[in-house]
Amino acid sequence: MGFTVGEHSARHMRRILRMLLSRWELTALADAAELALTELVANVVRHVPGRGCAVLILLRPQGLRVEVADGSPSPPRPASGPAPLAEGGRGLLLVEAVTDRWGSDATANGKTVWFECDRPGPRRGTRAWRPTGQ
Repeated sequence: MGFTVGEHSARHMRRILRMLLSRWELTALADAAELALTELVANVVRHVPGRGCAVLILLRPQGLRVEVADGSPSPPRPASGPAPLAEGGRGLLLVEAVTDRWGSDATANGKTVWFECDRPGPRRGTRAWRPTGQ
């Protein structure tokens, strides 16, 4: 879907995302996916002239992929240590923290920023922690 986004657009996109996740029986991914989508849309509002973007929400065998394409060629850059009391600068750090993967791909008309959230399931490679010497 193509949009010109504004201050309140993320709320409507979160509703659409939650509805799809419910239909796909992936509601366990909703909180993380909604937060990540909100951050990507907020970046379009703040940094893309004209605020135009296209959003693609994909069901994949391993889980969910969300793509936000815009007309700005500037790649996203996570802030390197925003000031402790700064109101912004943490969006991509949040995306990285709550998703399994994220990235950006240059396109002929700008870029696509995406994230993926894997289906919940047993964790691979986890071990119980034991204090040293036990």
